[in-house]
Amino acid sequence: MRGYDLNLLRALKALVEEGGVTAAARRLQVSEATMSRHLAQLRKVFGDPVLVRSGRDMVPSSLALSLGEKVRGLIAEADLLVQGDEAEDPGQFERKFVIRAADLLIAAFAGPLLRRMLDQAPRCELVFAPEADDPPEDAMRSDAIDLYLGATTSLAPEIRRQTLGRGRMDCLVRRDHPIFTQGISAETVAAYDHISVSRRGRPHGPIDQQLRARGLQRRIVLVVPNYYAMVDQIAQSDMILPLPTMVISRLPLDALGLASFEFPFPLPLTDFFQAWHPKWDRDPAHRWLRRQMFQVVKTVFTTRSPDDPSSAPGA
Repeated sequence: MRGYDLNLLRALKALVEEGGVTAAARRLQVSEATMSRHLAQLRKVFGDPVLVRSGRDMVPSSLALSLGEKVRGLIAEADLLVQGDEAEDPGQFERKFVIRAADLLIAAFAGPLLRRMLDQAPRCELVFAPEADDPPEDAMRSDAIDLYLGATTSLAPEIRRQTLGRGRMDCLVRRDHPIFTQGISAETVAAYDHISVSRRGRPHGPIDQQLRARGLQRRIVLVVPNYYAMVDQIAQSDMILPLPTMVISRLPLDALGLASFEFPFPLPLTDFFQAWHPKWDRDPAHRWLRRQMFQVVKTVFTTRSPDDPSSAPGA
C-alpha cells in the first residue's frame, strides 16, 4: 500500500471521528475541497469508501472504524518524534483533560489536582465527568475521556492501570449518636437504619455479608447516588452512613456535628486505580497528568494517621 503520508492519516482520523467532509475540514482547518481530495486519495489507497451514506448522514465504513485506533496511535507516536524536549515543559501544554470518576474520588482529589495544574500547566483545562453506564474502556478508546479513576475490576485487558491506593469503609453518624454509649458492636450497628451510597442503586455488599455471617441484618432505608445531600440528614437523625475513610477524613466533622467509627468486623479493603488507553503511554502531557494524579493521591493519604491501613498508595 503506497501513496499515503502523515497528513493523509490525519485526514483519515478526522473523517472517522467527525463522520463527514465538512466537519473534518473544519477540525483540520483546511478547505472542503482539500478534504474531499484527501478522501478520494484515501479511497484509492485503501480500496474502500471510508465514508458511506446512512440515511442523510455519512458514517465510517467498517474498515475505516477498524483503522481508526491504529491511526490515532501512529499519529501520537509521530508527534512525539517532532515535539522533542520542548513537549516536556508542562507550561507549554494546551490540553483539555477529561477524567471520569465517582463523586467520592472527585471530592477527595479534584481540588489538589486542579491546584497543581494551575501552578504547573496553566494553559490546560480540567474536566471531571461523572460515572456513566457505558464501559469506561469504550470512552477511553474513543478519546471521550483521558483518564478513569475507579475500582472496577472488569476493564478490558489492553487498558493500562496503576494502583493509587487502598481504602476502607467507616461509619458516619451524628456526634451524640446513642451507639457511642451503647457500645459499638455488630448488633448495635445492625440495630439502626442505614443509608447506602450507590450510583447504580445497589444497596447491599460486603457489610451485609458480614452481618449475615453473624445472623444479623441491617435495614437500608435510603439508597442515593452520592453522599453530599445526606451529610446534613445524618446530623439530624440516628441513621448510619457508611463512607470511605478518604471522604470522611476530608469532612469538617466538628463543624457539622458528626463523628465516625470503624466497623466492628473486618471488611475487604478496596484498591482504586487510574486507567488509560495504551495509545497515550508515551504522550508527554498524559504522562504528566498521570504523575500528578499519583502524587495527589500520595499527598492526600499521607495527611492521615500512619496506622490507617489505607494510607499507603500503591506503586
